[in-house]
Amino acid sequence: MIKLLLVDDQDILLEGLKLILGMEEDIEISGTANNGKKAYEFCKWNMPDVVLMDIQMPELNGVEVTKMIHRDFPKVKVIVLTTFNDDEYIYDALKNGASGYMLKDTSPSEIARAVRTVYNGGALIQSEVAVKVIDKFSELAKEKREKSIDPRTDLLTDREKDICRLIAEGKNNKEIADELFLSQGTVKNHITRVLIKLDLRDRTQLAVFTIKNDL
Repeated sequence: MIKLLLVDDQDILLEGLKLILGMEEDIEISGTANNGKKAYEFCKWNMPDVVLMDIQMPELNGVEVTKMIHRDFPKVKVIVLTTFNDDEYIYDALKNGASGYMLKDTSPSEIARAVRTVYNGGALIQSEVAVKVIDKFSELAKEKREKSIDPRTDLLTDREKDICRLIAEGKNNKEIADELFLSQGTVKNHITRVLIKLDLRDRTQLAVFTIKNDL
């Protein structure tokens, strides 16, 4: 059973998610919180498996508390819920250890799948959010004329760089396989080798690495 903490300062959304996600056979709503401070305290004493985290909240926002949770409770996975108006926060959330990024208008069934994905060690960046992330990194690259490229990029083959780019665009293994005319097993093997080469933990870190280094 996946223990899920719901965090949002909008009571209607919080209760709706609690009702709908609580109906999933493998998900248990272990608690709710309406601000970042309460979310951190809940994790401290109850240690949920996954946190579904709103970004804009009083006292501590979602980005700040995600950083704290990732630092102090690394086994707790965080999925950040965002809106298209949260551009500035999405980039910061990427740096602070969240395992998933989804839009607030995502269907409950997709959110449930995302919870299962991150619980099982995966990462998920919704394609619409990935576009925002890419735009933000592009802005930062323009502002910084001299940009240092990580030397680990030289370890990657052209095929591996292609896969990295598609991951940064938010594509899943099947979509990558279809685009590159590969089997899903081959794509999975490539990703595993890339993560080992770059000493990265998951697809989210790989997406950040890819965008930062203009692969």
